[in-house]
Amino acid sequence: MPESVPVRCPVCRRTHLYTAPTYPCACGAPTAPRLDPAAEPAVALHRAWDDEWLTVPCTACGRANQWPHPELGCPCGTVLRVPVAEGPTAPEPGAAGADTGGTREPERQRPPFQPRAVRTARDAVTTAALYLRWLGYGDIRRADQRPPNGIGLAARGLLAQVDPTVRPAGPRDVECLWLTAMTESAQCVYFSLAGYTSAARTGADALGIPLFVLDLAGAPQPVNDPADTLHTTGAPKPATRARDGHA
Repeated sequence: MPESVPVRCPVCRRTHLYTAPTYPCACGAPTAPRLDPAAEPAVALHRAWDDEWLTVPCTACGRANQWPHPELGCPCGTVLRVPVAEGPTAPEPGAAGADTGGTREPERQRPPFQPRAVRTARDAVTTAALYLRWLGYGDIRRADQRPPNGIGLAARGLLAQVDPTVRPAGPRDVECLWLTAMTESAQCVYFSLAGYTSAARTGADALGIPLFVLDLAGAPQPVNDPADTLHTTGAPKPATRARDGHA
């Protein structure tokens, strides 16, 4: 079974229960890094792609796999690097389907989201598009208007911004997305690789904009209440037209 450890954010002092993600080895066996519950998490302030990967041996075949370092997006906007102990941990063979990616309650009504490792900006956009499709949005495409930062995605009734840069998104980024979505009578959602400033969080909460952090494992993590709601309920169901006498 993937292990879960308490992770306390050094910025807001909030404690989260973090579950180690699992990844499929080439032999088919699930593998996972072994977390260190005694060590303090580090704040991910600066990213260097070559330093973000772990070597995790497969306990079934011994193959050395490269997987992203475990990370957690705290609701305060801080991205935390979860400490890892020496040696791998693999779930029991019979439990792989139920525990893929360490899924918990929000995903009980849908199949688990399958993360894809984020190594490049293009990977971040692909992950966001796959996640939106998993939520139930269809016809996902590049947005007609390019945002000031990052890349825009559009779906029916939705405008999304994916920011793969290494700086936290600020209030202007969030407000520009909201204004653009308003002109298109659409809802909006923001994905950031480096988290959000406190001002961006406050503005998004006031406007009801879901904010997600993209970790390098490729699992979008909600960081505010609107994102939690979207993650739990998925895309809104299309309104059904009332039948008339000609239907």
